[in-house]
Amino acid sequence: MPSVPGSTRGAVITGWGTALPERVLTNDDLRDTGLDTSDEWIVERTGIRERHIIGFRGAPDVDGSTASLSIAAGRQAIEMAGLEPHQIDAIVLSTTTPDRAVPATSATVQQGLGLRCGAFDINAACSGFTYAMVVAHGLIAMGSERILVIGTDTLSRITDWQDRNTAVLFGDGSGAVVLEAVEGRGQLRGWDLDADGSAEEYLYCETGDVMKMEGKEVFRRAVRIMVDSAEKSMKAAGVTADDIKLVVPHQANARIIKAACDRLGIDMDRAAVVLDRTGNTSSASIPLALADALDAGRVSEGDLVLLVGFGAGMTAASTIIEWGGSS
Repeated sequence: MPSVPGSTRGAVITGWGTALPERVLTNDDLRDTGLDTSDEWIVERTGIRERHIIGFRGAPDVDGSTASLSIAAGRQAIEMAGLEPHQIDAIVLSTTTPDRAVPATSATVQQGLGLRCGAFDINAACSGFTYAMVVAHGLIAMGSERILVIGTDTLSRITDWQDRNTAVLFGDGSGAVVLEAVEGRGQLRGWDLDADGSAEEYLYCETGDVMKMEGKEVFRRAVRIMVDSAEKSMKAAGVTADDIKLVVPHQANARIIKAACDRLGIDMDRAAVVLDRTGNTSSASIPLALADALDAGRVSEGDLVLLVGFGAGMTAASTIIEWGGSS
């Protein structure tokens, strides 16, 4: 992808928020349902210890929906940014699990937050939040002042809880950020969006069905496509892996994260990882990990942050953000 022109109107993140269902499903809980697995087996292969879910094995979704989680995370982000609802110009919601086929879940979120603005969904699977960030920066460049970007998925609704290959992986959650226009080029230094439709059959879900995955092939392709996208973004930004203070990868599998970081030459102590507590939350995974790192004070003014992920499609996306970059 091309470098961000210096004359482009930029934006910075001024607020963030997260939401997780209260219901926690541990690895031992999965074992106790009769699934042929154990905590040791799951942790060794994925790094996941527990996940938050709204529903399980046909039980009522008592703990929310894609819209309700999005509203909770979005409200936090707006409040942190010190804004009133009428000041938001658009909502960009990344999700693979909308509450309805029509209308877009972003419309429900708009109503729930009391906003009066444009609202639309993006589905790029686990890369979706990063796709949405690039789109939101484009809206800012074209004159918008403030964009609410949300990544939310409720994968428990489309998980086969009897399939050991997928049941151990997925969870539900939401993460949101507010982007505000600034004088100067803002925080975005480089970006990349990619997809390889020839690989869509390795991870998919038919309408009304549950997810199917060929784990070994996804692993092999995921590492390659993540590294390729990250390198393109770094090249566009004119930086190297040594310049990156924090990498926020899609939280799919601890082994995928480590393999990608190793190939990029980035130590794991520079990676934001929350999947041990959340599982793979698809669109929510990157904003959840980013918010966790920000709340922990791991990012300072001027630090370069790499957001990078892959997803069904197979999609890939990455951005280089200079934290607090207002000029």
